[in-house]
Amino acid sequence: MAVKEVHGPGPRGARGPRPKVENPGKLLKRIMDEVFRNYLPHCILVLVCIVVSALANVQASLFLQTLMDDYIVPMTHQQNPSFAPLAGALVRMCCIYLVGILAAWANARIMVNVTQGTLRNLRTKLFTHMESLPIRYFDTHSHGDIMSVYTNDVDTLRQMLSQSIPQLVSSVITIVSVFFSMCMLSWQLTIVTMLMVALMLFCSKQIAKSSAKYFIQQQRDLGKVNGYIEEMMEGQKVVKVFTHEQQTLAGFRELNDQLKESAKQANAFSNIMMPVNAQLGNISYAICALTGAAMAVGGVGGMTLGTVVAFLSLNKGFNMPISQVSMQANSVIMALAGAERIFKMMDEPSETDEGYVTLVNAKYDRNDQLVETAERTGLWAWKHPHHDGTVTYHKLAGDITFTDVDFGYVPEKTVLHDINLYGRPGQKIAFVGSTGAGKTTITNLINRFYDIQDGKIRYDGINIHKIKKADLRRSLGIVLQDTHLFTGTVMENIRYGRLEATDEECIAAARLANADGFIKRLPEGYNTMLTGDGANLSQGQRQLLAIARAAVADPPVLILDEATSSIDTRTEALVQRGMDGLMYGRTSFVIAHRLSTVRNADCIVVLEQGRIIERGSHDELIAKKGKYYQLYTGNLAEN
Repeated sequence: MAVKEVHGPGPRGARGPRPKVENPGKLLKRIMDEVFRNYLPHCILVLVCIVVSALANVQASLFLQTLMDDYIVPMTHQQNPSFAPLAGALVRMCCIYLVGILAAWANARIMVNVTQGTLRNLRTKLFTHMESLPIRYFDTHSHGDIMSVYTNDVDTLRQMLSQSIPQLVSSVITIVSVFFSMCMLSWQLTIVTMLMVALMLFCSKQIAKSSAKYFIQQQRDLGKVNGYIEEMMEGQKVVKVFTHEQQTLAGFRELNDQLKESAKQANAFSNIMMPVNAQLGNISYAICALTGAAMAVGGVGGMTLGTVVAFLSLNKGFNMPISQVSMQANSVIMALAGAERIFKMMDEPSETDEGYVTLVNAKYDRNDQLVETAERTGLWAWKHPHHDGTVTYHKLAGDITFTDVDFGYVPEKTVLHDINLYGRPGQKIAFVGSTGAGKTTITNLINRFYDIQDGKIRYDGINIHKIKKADLRRSLGIVLQDTHLFTGTVMENIRYGRLEATDEECIAAARLANADGFIKRLPEGYNTMLTGDGANLSQGQRQLLAIARAAVADPPVLILDEATSSIDTRTEALVQRGMDGLMYGRTSFVIAHRLSTVRNADCIVVLEQGRIIERGSHDELIAKKGKYYQLYTGNLAEN
């Protein structure tokens, strides 16, 4: 569903740009379905409270007629009036107001429970669905946009559920009940009131029409200012290196002045909206008061002083709900735009998985047959069910083969062409090439972050499309190019590789990764709390923890994606020893900018523009003096 920009109520009741949501009725129904699914009785009770509160206010205004005509006016003709009846009437009137106040309080309390409960369920659904989305979604949507759904859009939905919809319903009920009550009291004064309401709406429309184009320009200028600030924040180092602070400031002042002018024009109209409506309301009140008083004095239409007072009270409370309807309707539309983005994310297709081969713990029985076991033995097997109901077990060895593989992130643009390669159990395969050659893409295909368009990838002779994705990825140890550490202790971050791992196993993994030494020097050792993606650690320490996290999973196949590309040479040596210990005896796919780290690879695959142009050992490729020779000698010169 597309979101368009149209004119709607803006600040202080004026009209500015608002998003137009296609199929708002369908979207609103979907939101209310989420609410009613768990809180239908609560919503019925809220509606009852709204009706009671609105009717109590109307009844209190109508009671003024009785108070004036039956108590106060007769007392003015008595020499020794008794105040007891009046006091009793005032108590009854206070009771009416008290009922309205209690109903409004109950409505607010219940709606808080309904709103927060609904948002909790919605956030849970949203996060659960987000976890099921394919990597492609996160590669094509900015993290800022995704976070905006959880923050801004969910918050606008909160305002709609807790405020806009209840106030909108309350305003409509109040308008209807007040209108019929005014008609009952005096149809003549009701006509006067409605004429003034029509004039108010006409003036509002004209002011909104005049201000709309300025609000649109204000939003555009605001976007330019925000974009400029964000750009300058990201480029502060460049600005300071070239000492362009004054030029940067001049550019900001120009954009800021444009925003000032458009905002001034827009708010020049919006700021007069409330005063105009207020004065028209006062004029309506005064006209009704004068007309009603004249009718009461002349005895026209059975008008009494009590009728005039009651009508004026209703008149005063009639204009505000009309303004509220317009404002809250706009708030609902704004919230629907946010809800549209929420549901759009929830409607994104989940990652598909047609696999049926699973990874299980295995052992050899007395007949030397591979069988499944519940205990962790360190031996893994692929469990392959067949159509006839039989099951076969195939030992996980770590043999990976690419056969005639083509791939493109978008169908019309192929980035890998005719890839043929194999990694035998225990081999170290290194991918080298220029930036954008397709090195990381190949590793993304092994773990099925993306699926190939043509060809086959086999894992221990099994087409990886037949293997369940969760089991496939569980068999892989991955150290990504951008190390990510979660908020928690060092121990918890290592254990993330295998949640059931014991403390002793995590410490052993840290030792294997050469991370144990620096961890023990931390303030609280393995219990040191990490926050902000491990901001209190160096880049090398963060990568050592990532290696330890992969080690505790004890995978037969490793993917190391440029794990030493952003650390110094001394730290690289430490990290390299950790990786060597981790790779020993495992099939390993390595990508590294520093080609000196892959000299001992069993096979080096050279990629260029998505094609394999060379392969062989380090010595073989150096002897050829081809692309690898150029990369290697150039890399050494840079280092």
